[in-house]
Amino acid sequence: MARRAESTEFDCALKMDKKVEVILNTRIKQKDPKEAIIIAISVRSLFDMQEEHELFLTEGLEEFENFQITNEDIPLKEGIAYPFTKAIQMVNNRLRARNPEEKQLFEIILLSTHSAEGGVRIINSVNHYDLEISKFYFLNGSDPSVYLHSHDVKLFLSASESAVCNALKKDIPAALMLHHECQTADEHLKVAFDGDSVLFSDETDVVFREQGLDGVIKYEKDMEHVPMGEGPLKEFAMILGEMKKKFSPENDPICTYLVTARSGNDLGIRAIKTLRNWGLKIDEAFFMAGSPKGPLLAQIQPHIFFDDNARNIKGARAHGIPSGFVPSCCE
Repeated sequence: MARRAESTEFDCALKMDKKVEVILNTRIKQKDPKEAIIIAISVRSLFDMQEEHELFLTEGLEEFENFQITNEDIPLKEGIAYPFTKAIQMVNNRLRARNPEEKQLFEIILLSTHSAEGGVRIINSVNHYDLEISKFYFLNGSDPSVYLHSHDVKLFLSASESAVCNALKKDIPAALMLHHECQTADEHLKVAFDGDSVLFSDETDVVFREQGLDGVIKYEKDMEHVPMGEGPLKEFAMILGEMKKKFSPENDPICTYLVTARSGNDLGIRAIKTLRNWGLKIDEAFFMAGSPKGPLLAQIQPHIFFDDNARNIKGARAHGIPSGFVPSCCE
């Protein structure tokens, strides 16, 4: 009888846990962990914490935490990754409107390298802006990359170059986000990718450094029918490509762009054939032949632009474009 009583009590507990889980999932729109596209974003990328970070560097952790606690009811200002985050939320809403049972949705994990002591202000800020974020990790100085693999993170955006490099060295797609004033369109999720060392591998860049432009042109001609290797952001681009297929062309809320320094006549064919081999359709492709990318990006107005060249990042920032720097992270 005692064993039956224990079993009954255990079953009741299971039912209660399941009921609570359903309520929580409904309340916070919990994603299916097997299907969700996980994006990890640092707090300093999502919000403008220039003042707070400077306080931490000059006055120390205790003063920083006291400042956060004192101001926990004052929302943080929008940061460089904020428009991208809102656009992702818009895509999720469009996916749900199309299919209420849709499981392949974006899910954001918000990371802070500080402790939870001053975390109330961060959570309040997320709620203030009505952001669909329910997972907050306060790491108290731990390296974020340690936790990214276990969550199968498809993109990591951070304001810390060391954290980005640690992630890239572990084959986790990542980019460095440095704060600046930015402006973006909001009717679509717009993502622009550089080619070599971002969407594609760095093999052609290596040839250029060793043999110059003439060597690159010959190499690309010889390798024209051989797809290039995968770059650090290729998987994320493929995910966007798959998501686009869920919508009709006239209702597609996602726009993707290739903005490469390659010339079209000498170096464009292999890039196009590589995308074709991958089955990746890019909405618009621009072969810039080494021209500055900033003016073009100002017309596109992407929510994020990924490039491995610091000069291109600087040019994009000068035109108010949110930019993710993908460093080489040499040892």
